[in-house]
Amino acid sequence: MAKQGKASLKFENAPGIIASACVAGEKEGEGPLGEMIDEIIVDPMAGKNTWEEAESELQKRAAEHALEKAGLPVGRIRYLFAGDLLGQSIASTFGLMKFNVPLFGLYGACSTMGESLSLGASFVNAGYADNVMCVTSSHFASAEKQFRFPLDYGNQRPFAATWTVTGSGAVILSQDGGNVCIKGVTTGKIVDYGIRDSMNMGAAMAPAAADVIYRNFLDFGVDGSYYDHIVTGDLGEVGQRALLDLLQKKNFDISEQHLDCGLMIYNGEEQDTHAGGSGCGCAAVTLCAALLKKLEQKEWRRILFVPTGALLSPTSFNEGQNIPGIAHAVIIERR
Repeated sequence: MAKQGKASLKFENAPGIIASACVAGEKEGEGPLGEMIDEIIVDPMAGKNTWEEAESELQKRAAEHALEKAGLPVGRIRYLFAGDLLGQSIASTFGLMKFNVPLFGLYGACSTMGESLSLGASFVNAGYADNVMCVTSSHFASAEKQFRFPLDYGNQRPFAATWTVTGSGAVILSQDGGNVCIKGVTTGKIVDYGIRDSMNMGAAMAPAAADVIYRNFLDFGVDGSYYDHIVTGDLGEVGQRALLDLLQKKNFDISEQHLDCGLMIYNGEEQDTHAGGSGCGCAAVTLCAALLKKLEQKEWRRILFVPTGALLSPTSFNEGQNIPGIAHAVIIERR
């Protein structure tokens, strides 16, 4: 049976990752992963008139690169699973509309890449689709405009703050092929520890990450040593410390295995990103630029990919609501 424990699925027909691609901005290109990113877009407007249109362009180009790598015409993609941080997911809407492919629009905040891979893999494993594409994005300027302050305001940022990644990642899953596959998933739940500081996303998301990792261990009967690495999406320095502490209280020490995309994508203080990177594009770009390559090149055998998200909106924040978190865990391994 596919059902595993209380919140997981184990795939008998493990969907293969036959192609992945990412595009990113100039700042990301100057970071440690720069040489592994498929396309660096130096112009933050990507030749468009608005930040939002620029983010849509990131998604379009990432999807095009992935299709080219897979050698597939867009007509071979049965479903798109996509989302972003903007209201009504407009980056995905206008970025992917031209492909004319049935779309599942998703919102999991910065955990969206985990959600899209989970749902896409479930469809392929069940035989509902031969090929699907999972896409997400974020843009520093569009996110700041929606969630924080206008860029020309020039406000100071506390050291707990993270820097939203300008970038997009696209992954094509298939019933056939792929040296790397998705072996299982654990779906996260909403976890609220009462955090209200929108400049400290790591603290808001860490409890949800700890919860889904713990559930993955229980559902599959494993511990941290089962994975070469457990890679969270964008907890940053503050969230990483909180995650390790929370799991240690449950008698699981993952300090040797843990990596965070938000700490991998930038050069820390050198790039003045404070606690690290964040945004839907953070986990997506890191996955497509670095993590999958480590598996394909046989440096790693198996990872638990855990994109993390903070479930707030400008409305909920301005009304004084807490910032709950969510995370989804995806088991990715070499065949």
